[in-house]
Amino acid sequence: MSWPVLVFDIESIPDIAGLRALRGAAPESSDAQVYAAWVQERRDEGKSEFMPLHLQRVLVISAVFRNADGLRIHSFVDKDGASEGRIIQTFFNTLEKHVPQLVSWNGGGFDLPVLHYRGLKHGVVADKYWDMGEDDREFKWNNYISRYHLRHLDLMDLLAMYQPKNNAPLDAMAKLCGFPGKLGMDGSAVYPAYLEGRLDEIRCYCETDVMNTYLMYCRFQKMRGGFTELEYEQEITLVKQSLGELAQQQSHWQEYLQAWG
Repeated sequence: MSWPVLVFDIESIPDIAGLRALRGAAPESSDAQVYAAWVQERRDEGKSEFMPLHLQRVLVISAVFRNADGLRIHSFVDKDGASEGRIIQTFFNTLEKHVPQLVSWNGGGFDLPVLHYRGLKHGVVADKYWDMGEDDREFKWNNYISRYHLRHLDLMDLLAMYQPKNNAPLDAMAKLCGFPGKLGMDGSAVYPAYLEGRLDEIRCYCETDVMNTYLMYCRFQKMRGGFTELEYEQEITLVKQSLGELAQQQSHWQEYLQAWG
């Protein structure tokens, strides 16, 4: 198996400023009123209350980066409410620098389209990511954009044989494989947590979710022959050792390891 690998996950919230602009909301209306009016309109029309992808404001991007030097976990966070473009640009700069295999769970269905739309809004530059063979012929046959190339591996999509009716949730699959799964929060709780100022808790949730994805990737590599049984066990040991070091200062990793048993 070759490194580097970058496993990623995002957390997002409704873009109320964008919603205001698109709906022509009155300036005196509060954010809560603008959002509530949109939700009520969707209910009245019998439509989903899930915010369209172009109106998903990126709040956190968490990543597990694995290369020959080891394993690292890092998050890019919009702490001031005005850094969405910067954290998206930083994410794509990381791809530009390392050109890793990109791994996600439903990244093709959610995370990447959100990053596309929001990156376009903020004028983000991501030339290597969008290369489909124009500059590098290797990318013609293996690029980040094609659904069937492995430079971006959407584990959920591949395991479902590209049939949405077969999709399985990450939390369920992680727990079935003996990993911790989600701890204390899910995607539906992110916006309420943000309104309560619990940004660090959202970051922690995103980091544990991306670790679940990395562990599922390791299990997948074992299944497809990318890891031998010994290499898989060694990688799991490395993950536990790395999290053990982080757990000395970060309580969410303590909880994660406890759940893992």
